[in-house]
Amino acid sequence: MAGHSKWANIQHRKGRQDAKRGKVFTKLIKEITVAAKMGGGDLSANPRLRLAIEKAKGQSLPKDNIENAIKRGTGQLDGVSYEEIRYEGYGINGAAVMVDCLTDNKVRTVAEVRHAFAKHGGNMGTDGSVAFLFKHCGQMLFAPGTDEARLMDAAIEAGAEDVVTNDDGSIEVITSPNDFSTVKETLEKAGFKPEFGDVTMKPETEVDFVGDDAARMQKLLDALESLDDVQEVYTTAVIEE
Repeated sequence: MAGHSKWANIQHRKGRQDAKRGKVFTKLIKEITVAAKMGGGDLSANPRLRLAIEKAKGQSLPKDNIENAIKRGTGQLDGVSYEEIRYEGYGINGAAVMVDCLTDNKVRTVAEVRHAFAKHGGNMGTDGSVAFLFKHCGQMLFAPGTDEARLMDAAIEAGAEDVVTNDDGSIEVITSPNDFSTVKETLEKAGFKPEFGDVTMKPETEVDFVGDDAARMQKLLDALESLDDVQEVYTTAVIEE
């Protein structure tokens, strides 16, 4: 058993991120473009692209936008060239924060990220300073009340790495990043649809936040997520609503 507030925390984080709909299409297009550039335009051979397109369809990104993003990534269309870069740092009370960006101007991006950290009580760290506190993996979260035994059998058979039951009754299925889409599809066919699922940087340890510290930490996370070049923000902070 693990993670007393896993369900509430992930729902809370996802809800805040989903509220920022103005940036969603731009982020999706960037991710598709970079995924295609890195691994080619063949979905069957490019798990990252497959997942990016699945997300895009889930957000109703028009088909033409998806196809054009793939073409820009594979060089069939001209477009902005984005570079992946990750920044690491610390928030309130030393909580670890990782910020994944796609940018066409690293000088601008690092200045904006550093400013957001400094303005809201955090500070930038060096490469590798907090990365060891996270695991790169596929993560699916199933609602409390899900049949644990059946889900565990199905997940293991599908190729999952681990199944964890949290204190709140929610169940996590962990996969390797490359196996995420296949395991998710197999589980959905078996009748198990996750409430949340993504390839993520899962914190190995967590820090609980309440009161003023929680509010300050949330302001830092919001500031980082609002930056145009930021794709994802990961943290060891668990912020209670």
